Amino acid sequence: MGSEVSLGIPSVADGNVLLAAPRGYCAGVDRAVITVEKALDLYGAPVYVRKQIVHNKHVVAGLEERGAIFVEELDEVPVGSTVVFSAHGVSPAVHVEAEARGLKTIDATCPLVTKVHHEAKRFASEDYRILLIGHEGHEEVEGTAGEAPEHITLVQTPDDVAGLEFPEGTKLSWLSQTTLSVDETMETVDRLREKFPQLQDPPSDDICYATQNRQLAVKEISTDCDLLVVVGSANSSNSVRLVEVALEAGAKASYRIDDVSEIDEAWLDGVKNVSVTSGASVPDDLVDEVLAFLVERGYPEARAVKTAEESLIFALPPELRRDMKAAQA
Repeated sequence: MGSEVSLGIPSVADGNVLLAAPRGYCAGVDRAVITVEKALDLYGAPVYVRKQIVHNKHVVAGLEERGAIFVEELDEVPVGSTVVFSAHGVSPAVHVEAEARGLKTIDATCPLVTKVHHEAKRFASEDYRILLIGHEGHEEVEGTAGEAPEHITLVQTPDDVAGLEFPEGTKLSWLSQTTLSVDETMETVDRLREKFPQLQDPPSDDICYATQNRQLAVKEISTDCDLLVVVGSANSSNSVRLVEVALEAGAKASYRIDDVSEIDEAWLDGVKNVSVTSGASVPDDLVDEVLAFLVERGYPEARAVKTAEESLIFALPPELRRDMKAAQA
C-alpha cells in the first residue's frame, strides 16, 4: 500500500471493506445457466432461449458467444428448433404455443417459481381470488398469472391494498414474486390481512431462500457503511431490492452497477467503510473486479461477513438429463 500512497492515492487502510456472504448465484440461477451450457454441448449451436435466461447482461453475453440466441417470443424461433425457457418461468399458453410450433423445449424454470405456479393452480381450483404481490411486466409475474388468469389480482405495493374491493364471501389467498423485498412484501401481506381477515396464506412464504439470505446479509453489512455497492443488472429485481434494503438498514449511500466500469470515483469521496454484494444472477468474477478496484485505491482487502450457509442444488431439467443419458449410452 505504501507505494500507492506515494503515487498520490489516498490511504484508507483504517477503513473496512465488507463482503456479503452469501451473494451471487443462487441454486436456480446456477441450474438455468448450466442448462443452456449443457444444451449447447449436447445439441450444438444454435440453442434458442426465450427471454434472458437470468437477469444479467454479462451472463447473457457469455452464452451468446457460445451460440445461444435469445428471443422475446417463440415466433422468432424456427420451427423444430430447441428452445430453453428462462429461470423466471412461463405461462401454460407459452407451452401450448411451443408444442404447436413443433419446438423441442427445455424448461429451466427455477423449482421455487414452479412451486408458486402449483400453488396458484391449487388456489384457483378451490375458487380463491389470488392476490399476487409482484411487479407488473416481470416475467415471473406473467408466468404465475398465466396459470390462473381469471383468479388473479396483481398487488404491486402496500398502498395498492386500500383500493381493493371484493364481494362479501370471496375466498382470498396471496402469493408473491420470489425476488421481492421481504420487508415490503410482509408489509403488503399485513395490510391485506388487516383489510381481509379471511386471507389464506400459501403453504410457505414465496420469497425464495436466496432472496431472503442476500437481504439479511446486506442488512448486516449496512449499519456502519458509508457506501454499499450492489453488482447486478438493472432488470434484476433482487439486485434492485438490495439497494433499497441497504439504504433502509443504514447505509449512507448505495448504488447498483453492472460491473466495475460503472463505478463513479466521486462515490468514494470521504468514504472509509465500503460494503459489497451482488444479486442472485451475478458471477463472482464481476465482484472480484470491484474488490480489486477498491484495493487499487488504497482500501484494505475485503472481509467476508457470513450470515447463512447455502448448500441447495437443483437437478437439471428432466428432459435435458434424459438426452444427456441417452448420448452417453
